[in-house]
Amino acid sequence: MNKEKKAIEKLASRVKIYLIIIALLFILICTYDLIWIIPSIILYLLLLVYTIWFNSKKKTEIETHIEEVAWGMNSTVRNTLNRSPIPLLVIETDGDIVFKSPKFNQEFKDIDVITYVESLIKEIKLEIENGSDKTDKKEIKKQITIDKKVYKVLCEYSISRKRDKRKQKEYVLTLYFIDETKYNNLFDEYTNQKICVGIAVVDNYEELIQRISPEEKAIVLAKVDKAIYDWASSTGGLVIKNEADTYVYIFEQGYLAELEKGKLNILDIVKDIDSKMPITLSIAISTEGKTYYERYKSALDGIELVLGRGGDQAIIRKEGKYKFYGGTSLEVEKRTKVKARIVAHTIESMIQDSDNVIIMGHQNTDIDSLGSALGIYRLAKTIGKPAYVINENFGMNLGKFVDTLIQEEEYKDVIIDSKEALNIIDKNSLLIVVDTHKKSYVQVPELLTKTENIIIIDHHRKSTDFIENASLTFQEVYASSAAELVTELIQYVDSKVELSTIEAESLYGGIMVDTKNFTFKTGVRTFEAAAYLRKLGVDIIKVKKWFQADLESYNVIADIVKNAEIIENSIAISTYEEPGKDANTLCAKAADELLTISNITASFVLGNTGENICISGRSIGDINVQVILEKLGGGGHITLAGAQLENMTIQEAKTELINRINEYFSEINV
Repeated sequence: MNKEKKAIEKLASRVKIYLIIIALLFILICTYDLIWIIPSIILYLLLLVYTIWFNSKKKTEIETHIEEVAWGMNSTVRNTLNRSPIPLLVIETDGDIVFKSPKFNQEFKDIDVITYVESLIKEIKLEIENGSDKTDKKEIKKQITIDKKVYKVLCEYSISRKRDKRKQKEYVLTLYFIDETKYNNLFDEYTNQKICVGIAVVDNYEELIQRISPEEKAIVLAKVDKAIYDWASSTGGLVIKNEADTYVYIFEQGYLAELEKGKLNILDIVKDIDSKMPITLSIAISTEGKTYYERYKSALDGIELVLGRGGDQAIIRKEGKYKFYGGTSLEVEKRTKVKARIVAHTIESMIQDSDNVIIMGHQNTDIDSLGSALGIYRLAKTIGKPAYVINENFGMNLGKFVDTLIQEEEYKDVIIDSKEALNIIDKNSLLIVVDTHKKSYVQVPELLTKTENIIIIDHHRKSTDFIENASLTFQEVYASSAAELVTELIQYVDSKVELSTIEAESLYGGIMVDTKNFTFKTGVRTFEAAAYLRKLGVDIIKVKKWFQADLESYNVIADIVKNAEIIENSIAISTYEEPGKDANTLCAKAADELLTISNITASFVLGNTGENICISGRSIGDINVQVILEKLGGGGHITLAGAQLENMTIQEAKTELINRINEYFSEINV
């Protein structure tokens, strides 16, 4: 083939020489008579154009002939391809078939396989052209399903000499079809036979046995047992009751898709057992882990996550991701204070064992976060340890409170920024995180890796982005606020903690703001905490004035409310498009205001902070705004949640929110 190429090159060189000789002859003629100049030029140009066209055409014909001769003459290659035990197809990217092996014809004798590979060829060509490696030969792997069989397609390609009318480059593809159907079936069978481990816990077991009569207790608990056993047996699973309120569920992974399709309806079945007192379950199922024990441990981690989200939910851990089901019930307030007392003593001991205490809340600090931090600061100072509160940005309408705080001489060296915190912290420091448990939402995420002594105090439902290396987690989703939890802890430590007036008022403000003036998520212990703070001399009117809106802000909120639209008959959605750092505050207040309108069961307000799109969600409890906003990367509670979206306009975020609302209703209506 190299000889033929050299012949083409030699022919091109001769044509150039002939053109030069003809040009010299025309020049010679013109020197005798100038009248021949113009005709000579025209004639020579025509001759030149024709020569170029003819030469190009001849070259293409010769190259095509060379390819055909190569395929026809190379009997060794053809015989090798003919004897290939794997179906083989040589095809150009313009659709022209160059060669089909006998095995290919036998495998697909009753199938028009070309219709199956058309899109595959386009995909391969696009991948070749977009690839950074432009070598003449390369291998690509694909998968295709042909007539219920799955084939792995290995593709080798080289550049074709053929070009279409638009002068686009074409490629010669050699496709090997490897039947992997049996392998895939065996792999699926193996996967389906793997053991899944689940754990189910009756959330309100203690309340159940306390509130129902002894005669009814045995009947109700027997019904719960039967419901769980029947549900498990429907999937061929095994249930072991290892505690009064805990069940271990073992079944084959092949039934997992069936459980997911039914949305783990055992949650609703158990809830309907007793009309007087709904019984709720928390379920965690895991497919991850090499051994049964590792899957059991993974399920235990999952059940902790579900309980941290308030219970009445199921979670499936699969392929490194969590999938949630349920979560439609409001959190049940725990009546016992034993846990709070134990945690208080543990925190006191950990503070005593540390060199210093650093307290950190979440980004865009609100009064609940800052008030809780000041409460923990006073606890640490009472024990006699140096303590610092990290704060880099004040948000959520804290201006008036901050003006009061900075007048206090004591706090000038207490409130520090991230740079100071990173210089202070060491392995003997105690880091206490308040009002959040999400590692991506804390003020200074770098601090989480600087010490192993970490305590979390939070009231939000647990998300998958939780801080994993915490030594102690006090996360009670029944609580109204982190300030309520801190107030309880202060009462139960052995040390006598004397809160200053502003510390008590900041804790009271945290409770007041998060409960919307003691309207939402307000339990018995919420009022007990508020009463304790009130005894310390909290000026309620003063606290209320800290968070009053000015007339301009109130007018903006009124406009947001006025422009709201209603979807699903009872959900209000509105937007605030003016960029500004106060967008979070305005959206939150507007969402609260929308919820005061009759027939509105949930509200969402979107705003532009200048850096991202914020969403504030509120609900009276019928709709779980947390589940909806979790789909957008946010979180919170059933009745109060938020999210922040990046690289989106408000209208794009609104469309995305509506899609997630529709998705939420489609899930709960199944």
